[in-house]
Amino acid sequence: MATKIRLQRFGRKGYAFYQIVVADSRAPRDGRFIERVGSYNPNTNPATIDLNFDRALYWLQVGAQPTDTTRNILSREGVLLKKHLLEGVKKGAFDEAEVETKFQTWLKTKQIADQTQKDKERENDRAASKARLEAEKEVNKAKAQEVAKKKAEQNAAAQQQVAETLAETPAAETAVETPAE
Repeated sequence: MATKIRLQRFGRKGYAFYQIVVADSRAPRDGRFIERVGSYNPNTNPATIDLNFDRALYWLQVGAQPTDTTRNILSREGVLLKKHLLEGVKKGAFDEAEVETKFQTWLKTKQIADQTQKDKERENDRAASKARLEAEKEVNKAKAQEVAKKKAEQNAAAQQQVAETLAETPAAETAVETPAE
């Protein structure tokens, strides 16, 4: 029986997530499977991968063929590297202890690179947020200046009307008082 390690789709339209399963190659994509070895959610940034490392390695060693996407996932998680190193042990190129040290070194390097990438993205997000805040402050300052200018014009117009009204009022009072005298 030919087995494949592949993705089984779940979720709703526009928000798919996947289970990583071992299935008979003749079974439909979302049909029967032999074992579930993990999950993959591409909707998060970075994509979330939950993988049973030992079972995925076991299925690769007994001949299961991964699809392209699952091959990328398994490679990213280090399953394919571990399989490659274990095949070197079978051929006598090196021993188990050397495999573990090489794999742990690769894993530490990968974790450092991932953390560096996350820090870089976080810093870029902060810088973009700060730039948006500064731009918004500039826009608000410009609006405040426009409002202050309009209020100053309205105050000047109101003061001019008051001055005109006061200028007209004494003339009218004197006109009324003059005939009475």
